[in-house]
Amino acid sequence: MEQLSLFTNEIPRPLAARLRPEKLDDFAGQKHLIGEGKILRRIIESDSISSMIFWGPPGVGKTTLAQIIAKQTKSEFINFSAVTSGIKDIKDVMKKAEDARGLGIRTIVFVDEIHRFNKAQQDAFLPYVEKGSIILIGATTENPSFEVNAALLSRCKVFVLKALTVEDLVWLMKRAFTDDRGFAGQKIEISDDILEKIAVFSNGDARGALSTLEMVVLNSDIAPDGSVTVTNETLEQCTSKKSLLYDKNGEEHYNLISALHKSMRNSDADAAVYWLARMLEAGEDPIYIARRVTRFASEDVGLADSNALKVAVAAFEACRLIGMPECSVHLTHAVVYMALAPKSNAMEKAYMAAAHDANSTMAEPVPLHIRNAPTRLMKELDYGKGYEYSHDYEEKMTAMSCLPDSMLGRQYYEPTDQGSEADFKKRYEYIKDWKQKHGK
Repeated sequence: MEQLSLFTNEIPRPLAARLRPEKLDDFAGQKHLIGEGKILRRIIESDSISSMIFWGPPGVGKTTLAQIIAKQTKSEFINFSAVTSGIKDIKDVMKKAEDARGLGIRTIVFVDEIHRFNKAQQDAFLPYVEKGSIILIGATTENPSFEVNAALLSRCKVFVLKALTVEDLVWLMKRAFTDDRGFAGQKIEISDDILEKIAVFSNGDARGALSTLEMVVLNSDIAPDGSVTVTNETLEQCTSKKSLLYDKNGEEHYNLISALHKSMRNSDADAAVYWLARMLEAGEDPIYIARRVTRFASEDVGLADSNALKVAVAAFEACRLIGMPECSVHLTHAVVYMALAPKSNAMEKAYMAAAHDANSTMAEPVPLHIRNAPTRLMKELDYGKGYEYSHDYEEKMTAMSCLPDSMLGRQYYEPTDQGSEADFKKRYEYIKDWKQKHGK
Protein backbone atom coordinates (compact mmCIF):
# COMPACT_ATOMS: atom_id res chain seq x y z
CA MET A 1 0.00 0.00 0.00
CA GLU A 2 1.22 3.48 -0.86
CA GLN A 3 2.17 5.46 2.23
CA LEU A 4 0.35 8.79 2.41
CA SER A 5 2.00 12.00 3.54
CA LEU A 6 0.38 14.66 5.69
CA PHE A 7 0.97 17.00 2.76
CA THR A 8 -0.38 14.75 0.01
CA ASN A 9 -3.50 16.83 -0.58
CA GLU A 10 -1.54 20.09 -0.60
CA ILE A 11 0.47 19.24 -3.72
CA PRO A 12 -1.65 19.96 -6.79
CA ARG A 13 -1.15 17.96 -9.92
CA PRO A 14 0.42 19.83 -12.85
CA LEU A 15 -1.98 21.82 -15.00
CA ALA A 16 -1.39 19.52 -17.98
CA ALA A 17 -2.47 16.51 -15.90
CA ARG A 18 -5.51 18.29 -14.45
CA LEU A 19 -6.73 19.38 -17.87
CA ARG A 20 -6.27 16.02 -19.57
CA PRO A 21 -9.35 15.68 -21.82
CA GLU A 22 -11.89 12.98 -21.00
CA LYS A 23 -13.89 13.12 -24.24
CA LEU A 24 -13.17 13.69 -27.90
CA ASP A 25 -14.83 17.12 -28.04
CA ASP A 26 -12.28 18.45 -25.53
CA PHE A 27 -9.31 17.04 -27.43
CA ALA A 28 -7.08 19.63 -29.12
CA GLY A 29 -5.94 19.07 -32.67
CA GLN A 30 -5.95 15.89 -34.81
CA LYS A 31 -9.14 16.95 -36.61
CA HIS A 32 -8.01 14.86 -39.58
CA LEU A 33 -8.60 11.82 -37.34
CA ILE A 34 -11.27 12.77 -34.79
CA GLY A 35 -13.16 15.58 -36.50
CA GLU A 36 -16.83 14.97 -37.30
CA GLY A 37 -17.13 12.05 -39.68
CA LYS A 38 -13.39 11.22 -39.64
CA ILE A 39 -12.21 7.63 -39.51
CA LEU A 40 -10.92 7.34 -35.92
CA ARG A 41 -13.95 9.13 -34.52
CA ARG A 42 -16.28 6.76 -36.38
CA ILE A 43 -14.36 3.76 -35.07
CA ILE A 44 -14.58 5.01 -31.49
CA GLU A 45 -18.24 6.04 -31.64
CA SER A 46 -19.25 2.72 -33.21
CA ASP A 47 -17.23 0.81 -30.59
CA SER A 48 -15.39 -1.13 -33.31
CA ILE A 49 -11.88 -0.66 -31.95
CA SER A 50 -9.07 -2.87 -33.17
CA SER A 51 -5.34 -2.82 -32.43
CA MET A 52 -3.64 0.37 -33.58
CA ILE A 53 -0.49 2.43 -33.34
CA PHE A 54 -0.36 6.18 -32.79
CA TRP A 55 2.69 7.73 -34.43
CA GLY A 56 3.53 11.35 -33.73
CA PRO A 57 5.81 13.80 -31.90
CA PRO A 58 5.74 14.24 -28.11
CA GLY A 59 2.86 16.06 -26.46
CA VAL A 60 0.23 15.62 -29.19
CA GLY A 61 -2.11 13.47 -27.10
CA LYS A 62 -1.24 9.85 -27.87
CA THR A 63 -1.75 8.67 -24.28
CA THR A 64 -4.80 10.88 -23.76
CA LEU A 65 -6.44 9.59 -26.91
CA ALA A 66 -5.90 5.99 -25.78
CA GLN A 67 -7.50 6.77 -22.41
CA ILE A 68 -10.48 8.43 -24.09
CA ILE A 69 -10.91 5.36 -26.28
CA ALA A 70 -10.85 3.08 -23.24
CA LYS A 71 -13.43 5.22 -21.44
CA GLN A 72 -15.80 5.70 -24.36
CA THR A 73 -15.66 2.03 -25.31
CA LYS A 74 -16.01 0.80 -21.73
CA SER A 75 -12.82 -1.22 -21.70
CA GLU A 76 -10.31 -2.08 -19.03
CA PHE A 77 -7.27 0.15 -19.59
CA ILE A 78 -3.75 -0.99 -18.78
CA ASN A 79 -0.93 1.51 -19.17
CA PHE A 80 2.27 -0.26 -20.07
CA SER A 81 5.71 1.34 -20.36
CA ALA A 82 8.20 0.00 -22.88
CA VAL A 83 10.98 1.62 -20.86
CA THR A 84 10.47 -0.26 -17.60
CA SER A 85 8.71 -3.50 -18.61
CA GLY A 86 10.15 -6.85 -19.66
CA ILE A 87 8.75 -10.09 -21.11
CA LYS A 88 7.68 -11.33 -17.66
CA ASP A 89 5.63 -8.16 -17.14
CA ILE A 90 4.04 -8.64 -20.55
CA LYS A 91 3.02 -12.20 -19.72
CA ASP A 92 1.57 -11.15 -16.36
CA VAL A 93 -0.51 -8.46 -18.03
CA MET A 94 -1.64 -10.87 -20.75
CA LYS A 95 -2.83 -13.38 -18.14
CA LYS A 96 -4.92 -10.72 -16.44
CA ALA A 97 -6.35 -9.74 -19.82
CA GLU A 98 -7.22 -13.38 -20.59
CA ASP A 99 -8.99 -13.69 -17.21
CA ALA A 100 -10.91 -10.47 -17.84
CA ARG A 101 -11.88 -11.69 -21.30
CA GLY A 102 -13.42 -14.78 -19.69
CA LEU A 103 -15.64 -12.42 -17.70
CA GLY A 104 -16.65 -10.56 -20.84
CA ILE A 105 -14.40 -7.57 -20.14
CA ARG A 106 -12.37 -6.18 -23.00
CA THR A 107 -8.84 -4.98 -22.24
CA ILE A 108 -6.96 -2.20 -23.97
CA VAL A 109 -3.21 -2.41 -23.39
CA PHE A 110 -1.57 0.93 -24.07
CA VAL A 111 2.17 0.66 -24.70
CA ASP A 112 3.96 3.98 -24.59
CA GLU A 113 7.18 4.21 -26.61
CA ILE A 114 6.56 0.82 -28.21
CA HIS A 115 9.60 1.38 -30.42
CA ARG A 116 11.78 0.81 -27.35
CA PHE A 117 10.71 -2.85 -27.17
CA ASN A 118 13.09 -5.33 -28.76
CA LYS A 119 11.88 -8.01 -31.19
CA ALA A 120 11.34 -10.63 -28.48
CA GLN A 121 9.26 -8.26 -26.38
CA GLN A 122 7.16 -7.22 -29.35
CA ASP A 123 6.68 -10.87 -30.36
CA ALA A 124 5.33 -11.59 -26.88
CA PHE A 125 2.27 -9.48 -27.69
CA LEU A 126 1.60 -11.12 -31.03
CA PRO A 127 -0.41 -14.24 -30.04
CA TYR A 128 -2.64 -12.22 -27.73
CA VAL A 129 -3.33 -9.64 -30.40
CA GLU A 130 -4.09 -12.41 -32.92
CA LYS A 131 -6.50 -14.19 -30.51
CA GLY A 132 -8.22 -10.95 -29.61
CA SER A 133 -7.29 -11.31 -25.94
CA ILE A 134 -6.26 -7.67 -25.96
CA ILE A 135 -6.58 -4.59 -28.07
CA LEU A 136 -3.09 -3.17 -28.39
CA ILE A 137 -2.61 0.57 -28.73
CA GLY A 138 1.01 1.48 -29.19
CA ALA A 139 2.44 4.98 -29.14
CA THR A 140 5.69 5.93 -30.82
CA THR A 141 7.62 9.00 -31.89
CA GLU A 142 9.56 6.88 -34.41
CA ASN A 143 8.47 5.59 -37.81
CA PRO A 144 6.71 2.27 -37.00
CA SER A 145 7.71 0.88 -40.40
CA PHE A 146 11.25 0.62 -39.06
CA GLU A 147 10.69 0.23 -35.32
CA VAL A 148 7.77 -2.23 -35.04
CA ASN A 149 7.98 -5.86 -36.12
CA ALA A 150 6.32 -6.48 -39.46
CA ALA A 151 4.09 -9.25 -38.03
CA LEU A 152 2.79 -7.01 -35.26
CA LEU A 153 2.55 -3.96 -37.49
CA SER A 154 0.44 -5.86 -40.03
CA ARG A 155 -2.18 -6.44 -37.33
CA CYS A 156 -2.37 -2.80 -36.31
CA LYS A 157 -3.87 0.23 -38.00
CA VAL A 158 -1.38 3.12 -37.96
CA PHE A 159 -2.74 6.61 -37.24
CA VAL A 160 -0.40 9.54 -37.76
CA LEU A 161 -0.82 12.33 -35.18
CA LYS A 162 0.46 15.75 -36.14
CA ALA A 163 2.18 18.41 -34.05
CA LEU A 164 -0.41 20.83 -32.70
CA THR A 165 -0.70 24.16 -34.48
CA VAL A 166 -0.33 27.50 -32.75
CA GLU A 167 -4.12 27.88 -33.02
CA ASP A 168 -4.66 24.48 -31.35
CA LEU A 169 -2.37 25.36 -28.46
CA VAL A 170 -3.88 28.82 -27.95
CA TRP A 171 -7.36 27.24 -27.85
CA LEU A 172 -6.11 24.71 -25.30
CA MET A 173 -4.54 27.38 -23.07
CA LYS A 174 -7.63 29.59 -23.22
CA ARG A 175 -9.68 26.65 -22.04
CA ALA A 176 -7.51 26.55 -18.90
CA PHE A 177 -9.00 29.92 -17.86
CA THR A 178 -12.60 28.66 -18.03
CA ASP A 179 -12.16 25.12 -16.73
CA ASP A 180 -12.65 24.49 -12.99
CA ARG A 181 -9.66 22.16 -13.09
CA GLY A 182 -7.54 25.04 -14.34
CA PHE A 183 -7.71 28.75 -13.51
CA ALA A 184 -11.48 29.28 -13.63
CA GLY A 185 -12.59 31.93 -11.11
CA GLN A 186 -9.12 33.50 -10.92
CA LYS A 187 -8.49 37.01 -12.26
CA ILE A 188 -5.66 36.49 -14.73
CA GLU A 189 -4.69 39.03 -17.39
CA ILE A 190 -2.75 37.55 -20.29
CA SER A 191 -2.64 38.83 -23.85
CA ASP A 192 -3.22 36.79 -27.00
CA ASP A 193 0.27 37.80 -28.07
CA ILE A 194 1.81 36.10 -25.01
CA LEU A 195 -0.35 33.01 -25.52
CA GLU A 196 0.88 32.81 -29.12
CA LYS A 197 4.48 33.16 -27.98
CA ILE A 198 4.02 30.30 -25.53
CA ALA A 199 2.46 28.24 -28.31
CA VAL A 200 5.39 28.91 -30.64
CA PHE A 201 7.89 28.16 -27.88
CA SER A 202 6.11 24.84 -27.16
CA ASN A 203 6.71 23.63 -30.72
CA GLY A 204 3.46 21.69 -31.13
CA ASP A 205 3.59 20.09 -27.65
CA ALA A 206 0.37 20.49 -25.61
CA ARG A 207 1.99 19.34 -22.39
CA GLY A 208 4.81 21.83 -22.88
CA ALA A 209 2.39 24.69 -23.59
CA LEU A 210 0.31 24.05 -20.46
CA SER A 211 3.42 23.62 -18.30
CA THR A 212 4.82 26.93 -19.54
CA LEU A 213 1.46 28.64 -19.04
CA GLU A 214 1.26 27.39 -15.48
CA MET A 215 4.81 28.53 -14.80
CA VAL A 216 4.25 32.09 -16.06
CA VAL A 217 0.96 32.42 -14.15
CA LEU A 218 2.48 31.17 -10.88
CA ASN A 219 5.50 33.45 -11.28
CA SER A 220 3.61 36.63 -12.16
CA ASP A 221 3.03 39.43 -9.68
CA ILE A 222 -0.21 39.43 -7.72
CA ALA A 223 -2.03 42.78 -7.35
CA PRO A 224 -3.68 43.83 -4.06
CA ASP A 225 -7.09 42.80 -5.45
CA GLY A 226 -5.74 39.29 -6.11
CA SER A 227 -5.51 39.66 -9.88
CA VAL A 228 -2.51 38.35 -11.81
CA THR A 229 -1.03 40.05 -14.88
CA VAL A 230 1.30 38.05 -17.06
CA THR A 231 3.90 40.19 -18.85
CA ASN A 232 6.46 39.57 -21.56
CA GLU A 233 9.18 40.00 -18.94
CA THR A 234 7.77 37.12 -16.88
CA LEU A 235 7.55 34.95 -19.98
CA GLU A 236 11.15 35.76 -20.87
CA GLN A 237 12.34 34.87 -17.38
CA CYS A 238 10.43 31.59 -17.31
CA THR A 239 11.54 30.45 -20.74
CA SER A 240 15.02 32.02 -20.77
CA LYS A 241 13.97 33.61 -24.06
CA LYS A 242 14.04 37.33 -24.67
CA SER A 243 12.37 39.13 -27.54
CA LEU A 244 13.75 36.44 -29.81
CA LEU A 245 10.47 34.56 -29.76
CA TYR A 246 8.80 34.81 -33.11
CA ASP A 247 6.04 33.23 -35.13
CA LYS A 248 7.57 30.43 -37.18
CA ASN A 249 4.98 30.99 -39.88
CA GLY A 250 5.23 34.78 -39.87
CA GLU A 251 7.40 37.41 -41.51
CA GLU A 252 10.18 37.41 -38.92
CA HIS A 253 10.76 33.70 -39.54
CA TYR A 254 11.47 34.39 -43.22
CA ASN A 255 13.43 37.55 -42.44
CA LEU A 256 15.85 35.63 -40.25
CA ILE A 257 16.40 32.70 -42.59
CA SER A 258 16.95 35.24 -45.38
CA ALA A 259 19.53 37.03 -43.23
CA LEU A 260 21.34 33.74 -42.56
CA HIS A 261 21.34 32.74 -46.23
CA LYS A 262 22.55 36.11 -47.49
CA SER A 263 25.25 36.36 -44.83
CA MET A 264 26.67 32.99 -45.91
CA ARG A 265 26.39 34.02 -49.57
CA ASN A 266 28.32 37.21 -48.81
CA SER A 267 31.06 35.20 -47.02
CA ASP A 268 30.31 36.91 -43.69
CA ALA A 269 30.90 34.13 -41.17
CA ASP A 270 30.30 36.28 -38.08
CA ALA A 271 26.95 37.57 -39.31
CA ALA A 272 25.93 34.05 -40.34
CA VAL A 273 26.65 32.68 -36.85
CA TYR A 274 24.71 35.55 -35.27
CA TRP A 275 21.59 34.93 -37.38
CA LEU A 276 21.91 31.21 -36.72
CA ALA A 277 21.95 31.87 -32.98
CA ARG A 278 18.97 34.21 -33.27
CA MET A 279 16.94 31.46 -34.88
CA LEU A 280 17.99 28.62 -32.59
CA GLU A 281 17.59 30.65 -29.40
CA ALA A 282 14.11 31.63 -30.56
CA GLY A 283 13.14 27.97 -30.71
CA GLU A 284 13.45 27.37 -34.45
CA ASP A 285 13.57 23.72 -35.50
CA PRO A 286 17.25 22.91 -36.22
CA ILE A 287 16.16 20.47 -38.93
CA TYR A 288 14.58 23.35 -40.86
CA ILE A 289 17.84 25.33 -40.70
CA ALA A 290 19.87 22.25 -41.66
CA ARG A 291 17.68 21.75 -44.74
CA ARG A 292 18.26 25.33 -45.83
CA VAL A 293 22.03 25.05 -45.28
CA THR A 294 22.05 21.86 -47.36
CA ARG A 295 20.26 23.67 -50.18
CA PHE A 296 22.78 26.52 -49.89
CA ALA A 297 25.68 24.06 -50.29
CA SER A 298 24.66 23.35 -53.89
CA GLU A 299 22.82 26.56 -54.75
CA ASP A 300 25.59 28.96 -53.73
CA VAL A 301 28.75 26.83 -53.47
CA GLY A 302 28.27 23.91 -55.83
CA LEU A 303 31.33 22.58 -57.61
CA ALA A 304 33.45 25.44 -56.30
CA ASP A 305 33.75 23.20 -53.22
CA SER A 306 31.89 19.89 -53.36
CA ASN A 307 32.84 19.19 -49.74
CA ALA A 308 30.33 21.85 -48.73
CA LEU A 309 27.48 19.46 -49.52
CA LYS A 310 29.12 16.71 -47.45
CA VAL A 311 29.48 19.07 -44.47
CA ALA A 312 25.87 20.22 -44.81
CA VAL A 313 24.47 16.68 -45.00
CA ALA A 314 26.59 15.62 -42.02
CA ALA A 315 25.24 18.57 -40.02
CA PHE A 316 21.70 17.63 -41.06
CA GLU A 317 22.22 14.07 -39.82
CA ALA A 318 23.71 15.35 -36.55
CA CYS A 319 20.65 17.55 -36.00
CA ARG A 320 18.33 14.66 -36.76
CA LEU A 321 20.14 12.24 -34.46
CA ILE A 322 20.93 14.35 -31.39
CA GLY A 323 18.78 17.49 -31.61
CA MET A 324 19.14 20.65 -29.57
CA PRO A 325 21.04 21.96 -27.74
CA GLU A 326 23.96 19.71 -28.77
CA CYS A 327 23.47 20.12 -32.51
CA SER A 328 23.92 23.91 -32.33
CA VAL A 329 27.69 23.43 -32.70
CA HIS A 330 27.22 21.21 -35.76
CA LEU A 331 25.09 23.86 -37.43
CA THR A 332 27.71 26.47 -36.54
CA HIS A 333 30.36 24.25 -38.16
CA ALA A 334 28.27 24.02 -41.34
CA VAL A 335 27.31 27.70 -41.45
CA VAL A 336 30.89 28.92 -41.03
CA TYR A 337 32.08 26.44 -43.68
CA MET A 338 29.46 27.72 -46.14
CA ALA A 339 30.38 31.34 -45.45
CA LEU A 340 34.10 30.75 -46.05
CA ALA A 341 33.74 28.44 -49.05
CA PRO A 342 34.29 29.76 -52.59
CA LYS A 343 30.96 30.57 -54.23
CA SER A 344 29.32 29.43 -57.45
CA ASN A 345 25.64 29.51 -58.37
CA ALA A 346 26.24 27.57 -61.59
CA MET A 347 24.21 24.55 -60.35
CA GLU A 348 21.08 26.60 -59.76
CA LYS A 349 21.47 28.51 -63.03
CA ALA A 350 21.94 25.27 -64.95
CA TYR A 351 18.81 23.71 -63.50
CA MET A 352 16.67 26.83 -63.91
CA ALA A 353 17.68 27.11 -67.58
CA ALA A 354 16.92 23.43 -68.19
CA ALA A 355 13.62 23.68 -66.29
CA HIS A 356 12.63 26.63 -68.46
CA ASP A 357 13.17 24.56 -71.61
CA ALA A 358 11.43 21.54 -70.08
CA ASN A 359 8.35 23.65 -69.33
CA SER A 360 8.25 25.87 -72.40
CA THR A 361 9.15 23.53 -75.25
CA MET A 362 7.45 20.47 -76.65
CA ALA A 363 8.10 17.28 -74.68
CA GLU A 364 10.62 15.78 -77.08
CA PRO A 365 10.81 11.97 -77.19
CA VAL A 366 14.00 10.35 -75.92
CA PRO A 367 16.27 9.65 -78.94
CA LEU A 368 16.07 6.00 -79.97
CA HIS A 369 19.80 5.38 -79.64
CA ILE A 370 19.83 6.11 -75.87
CA ARG A 371 16.73 4.06 -75.06
CA ASN A 372 17.06 0.65 -73.44
CA ALA A 373 15.80 -2.33 -75.43
CA PRO A 374 14.91 -5.06 -72.89
CA THR A 375 12.40 -6.79 -75.24
CA ARG A 376 12.56 -8.20 -78.75
CA LEU A 377 9.87 -5.79 -79.97
CA MET A 378 11.84 -2.79 -78.74
CA LYS A 379 14.92 -3.98 -80.60
CA GLU A 380 12.86 -4.39 -83.75
CA LEU A 381 11.71 -0.79 -83.30
CA ASP A 382 15.37 0.33 -83.22
CA TYR A 383 15.50 1.05 -79.49
CA GLY A 384 19.21 1.35 -78.62
CA LYS A 385 20.33 1.19 -82.25
CA GLY A 386 23.51 3.19 -82.77
CA TYR A 387 24.27 3.54 -79.07
CA GLU A 388 27.98 4.05 -78.40
CA TYR A 389 29.21 2.56 -75.10
CA SER A 390 31.74 5.11 -73.86
CA HIS A 391 33.86 2.58 -71.94
CA ASP A 392 34.74 0.90 -75.21
CA TYR A 393 36.56 4.02 -76.39
CA GLU A 394 40.03 5.26 -75.47
CA GLU A 395 38.78 8.65 -74.22
CA LYS A 396 35.87 7.02 -72.32
CA MET A 397 33.47 9.24 -74.25
CA THR A 398 32.06 9.60 -77.75
CA ALA A 399 30.69 12.41 -79.88
CA MET A 400 27.22 10.84 -79.69
CA SER A 401 24.54 13.42 -78.78
CA CYS A 402 22.22 12.67 -75.86
CA LEU A 403 19.82 15.60 -76.46
CA PRO A 404 16.80 15.55 -78.76
CA ASP A 405 17.56 16.93 -82.23
CA SER A 406 15.60 20.12 -81.56
CA MET A 407 17.72 20.81 -78.45
CA LEU A 408 21.17 20.24 -79.97
CA GLY A 409 23.72 22.83 -78.93
CA ARG A 410 21.92 23.83 -75.74
CA GLN A 411 24.32 24.73 -72.89
CA TYR A 412 22.87 24.87 -69.38
CA TYR A 413 25.95 24.55 -67.22
CA GLU A 414 28.12 27.67 -67.23
CA PRO A 415 31.12 26.88 -64.99
CA THR A 416 32.84 29.60 -63.02
CA ASP A 417 36.51 30.08 -62.12
CA GLN A 418 35.78 29.87 -58.36
CA GLY A 419 37.61 27.32 -56.22
CA SER A 420 37.56 23.73 -57.46
CA GLU A 421 35.09 24.65 -60.18
CA ALA A 422 37.99 26.12 -62.16
CA ASP A 423 39.23 22.54 -62.64
CA PHE A 424 35.76 21.39 -63.63
CA LYS A 425 35.58 24.26 -66.09
CA LYS A 426 38.79 23.12 -67.79
CA ARG A 427 37.48 19.57 -68.03
CA TYR A 428 34.08 20.74 -69.28
CA GLU A 429 35.67 22.90 -72.01
CA TYR A 430 38.02 20.09 -73.03
CA ILE A 431 35.09 17.65 -73.39
CA LYS A 432 33.07 20.18 -75.35
CA ASP A 433 35.95 20.92 -77.72
CA TRP A 434 36.74 17.21 -78.17
CA LYS A 435 33.14 16.38 -79.07
CA GLN A 436 32.98 19.20 -81.58
CA LYS A 437 36.16 17.95 -83.29
CA HIS A 438 35.01 14.33 -83.37
CA GLY A 439 31.41 14.98 -84.22
CA LYS A 440 29.91 13.42 -87.31
